[in-house]
Amino acid sequence: MTTPRPTTGLSADEARRIALRAQGFLGAPDRRGGVRGVLRHLGAVQLDTISVLARSHELVPYARLGAVGRKTVEDAYWNTAASGEPHAFEYWSHAACILPVEEWPHFAFRRRAYRARPHWNHDLPDGAYEQVIKQLRAEGPLTATELGGAKRTSEWWDWSGAKVAVERALMYGEVVCVQRRGWKRVYDLAERAVPDALLHDELDDAECLRRLVRLAGQSLGVGTRADIADYHRLKGEQVDAVIADSGLVPVTVEGWSKPAWADPAALETPARGRHRTTLLSPFDSLVWERARTERIFGFTHRLEAYVPKPKRVYGYFAMPVLAGGRLVGRVDPAREGATLVARQVTLDGPKAVPAVAEALVEAASWVNCTSVRVERVDAPELHTPLAKEVTRALATAMR
Repeated sequence: MTTPRPTTGLSADEARRIALRAQGFLGAPDRRGGVRGVLRHLGAVQLDTISVLARSHELVPYARLGAVGRKTVEDAYWNTAASGEPHAFEYWSHAACILPVEEWPHFAFRRRAYRARPHWNHDLPDGAYEQVIKQLRAEGPLTATELGGAKRTSEWWDWSGAKVAVERALMYGEVVCVQRRGWKRVYDLAERAVPDALLHDELDDAECLRRLVRLAGQSLGVGTRADIADYHRLKGEQVDAVIADSGLVPVTVEGWSKPAWADPAALETPARGRHRTTLLSPFDSLVWERARTERIFGFTHRLEAYVPKPKRVYGYFAMPVLAGGRLVGRVDPAREGATLVARQVTLDGPKAVPAVAEALVEAASWVNCTSVRVERVDAPELHTPLAKEVTRALATAMR
């Protein structure tokens, strides 16, 4: 691929601000659009089983909008419109993600790829696929348990035949998940759940990829080829094939060793406005690509939930703290009754203390905790200043 000569050069600070604005962290939040507006703006919100303060898909709109009710978040994703049509569906994007329903046609390339896939981790028992489709057609939306069981044993990976079949149907696009019941996927036939105009809008691979590359560029503001590919987990060669026709424009960024592309709308006006101070989910799209996070923020981000406890550096669910457009620390939180516990805190120096305290107190209020306890601070001399600042911030919040 021949890359056009960039006509725009960005400083590292300009690129950082563009990225923050594109992700909804710079400027006034779009409260009228609410949670659905956040989803449309980001293009994908990652799901994960871990729940500490809340699940990741709840933390993402909270980080941008503030203390939006958790039921409001769930309703925004899963409640259907007055027409009975869904606002969102769940599919494989960056990982398992909630996606705006209007993007259904643009994942046709991935559904076709799954249909052509020769090898799977789970064998599909004879007749199981046909039985699942028949049961959904007859009975309506069902969970895997209702279809005949999610697992054969207590082992998480030991799926039942019905679970294997319905997950295969989900990947193929014959079945869709447009709701979670508790934490269980609720499956329905795509022909019944997806609006007809979207269901039958079969785009070729190039059209799908152009759209997803453009969406990734808009959601990132500015990014390298690897950044753009990672957003919806595309292959590098897929990005190369369409990026020239995606509408993104080549730019250079100070300190970036790789070519970059930007959303032209992001270049029209300087990225200015009020910065959000908040805890971030480790699965937030602002930080989910490690190399990009280090390049833009000079911040090393690692999820250690699956790391053996003795080998953890920052804690089980260390949440980056965003303040002033910078990542200024990490908090590994927990809940004990009505107390939010900061089990381990890492601070980027004394100047980060007020921001981390503010983020802790706001998060505590959001999850209905009335107190905050700071247990360990990696820099011990900052423990007392942080604890005092948390007490002050709590007193201010309660006025």
